[in-house]
Amino acid sequence: MTGTASAGETGKYEIAHLTLVPKRHVGRTISAAAVLLLIAALIRAFSVGQIEWGYVGQFLFAPVIIAGIGNTLVMTVAAMALGIVLGVLIAIMRISGNPVLSSIAVGYVWIFRGAPALVQLMLWFNLALIFPTLGIPGLFEWRTVDVMTPFVAAMLGLGISQGAYTSEVVRSGLLSVDSGQYEAAKSIGMTHMKMLRRIVLPQAMRVMVPPIGNEVIGMVKLTSLASVIQYSEVLHNAQVIYYANARVLELLLVASFWYLVVVSVLSIGQHYVERYFGRGSKSITAAA
Repeated sequence: MTGTASAGETGKYEIAHLTLVPKRHVGRTISAAAVLLLIAALIRAFSVGQIEWGYVGQFLFAPVIIAGIGNTLVMTVAAMALGIVLGVLIAIMRISGNPVLSSIAVGYVWIFRGAPALVQLMLWFNLALIFPTLGIPGLFEWRTVDVMTPFVAAMLGLGISQGAYTSEVVRSGLLSVDSGQYEAAKSIGMTHMKMLRRIVLPQAMRVMVPPIGNEVIGMVKLTSLASVIQYSEVLHNAQVIYYANARVLELLLVASFWYLVVVSVLSIGQHYVERYFGRGSKSITAAA
C-alpha cells in the first residue's frame, strides 16, 4: 500500500511542472483572416467606388420609398394569406381518399410549382388577351383590364404559386402527426374537419411553422417581381427615382436596406412564434 501511494505521488510530482498548451488551429485562423480581408476589401470598394452616399441618405426616408415599403408589406400579407388558404386546402385534398381530389391537388402542385413566378405574374396581368371580359354574360360583366390591376395580378400570381409550395409544407405537417391521433379522434365520433381543426392541425403546427415562416420572409423579397407589372412596391418606386436621376446603385442600396430591415423584424417574430409552438416538444425532450 505504501509503495503504491508513493508511486502515485511520484507520478503526480513528475507532471506538476508541465504547462497546458491549447491546440493550435492554423487552418481555422488562416480561413478567418481570409474572410476578414475579403470583407474589408468589399467595404473599401463600396467606400471608394462611384457611390454618392449623400443620395442614399437623401432618399432613405423619402415618402415614395416609405409608401413602397407599405405596399410591399400589403402584398406580402395578401399573397401569403391566399397561399396559406390554398396550401391547406390542397394538402387536405392530396391526403384524402378521393382519387379525383387527390389527382387535382397533384396537378395543381405540378403546374404552379413548375412555372416561374414571374411568368405567372405576366400571364395574370395579360389575362385580357384571353378573356376580354369577366362575369356572367347577360347578367354582369367587367372588362378584364379594369379588374386585373397590377395589385390583383401580383396577388394572384404570387399567392397561387405560393399555395403550391405551402401545400407540401402543410402535407408534411399533417403526415407528421401519429396515426393513433386520427384513430382516437374517430373513435370518439369526431368528423374529419373537426378532427383536423381540433386535433391534427394544432400538433402539425410545430412542424409547419418554421418553413412557412421562411416562406413569408421569402415572399417579402419575391414581391420585387411585381415591379415588372408596375405595382408600386419599394423596388418599383426606387426604379422610378433612378430612371429620373440616374443614381442606380444609390437607390438599389436604399431598397436593399429596407428589405433587410423588414426581413430582420420578421425573423425576430418568427423566432418567438416557433418558440411558442415548440413548447410541447421541448418539454418532452427535457422529460426524456
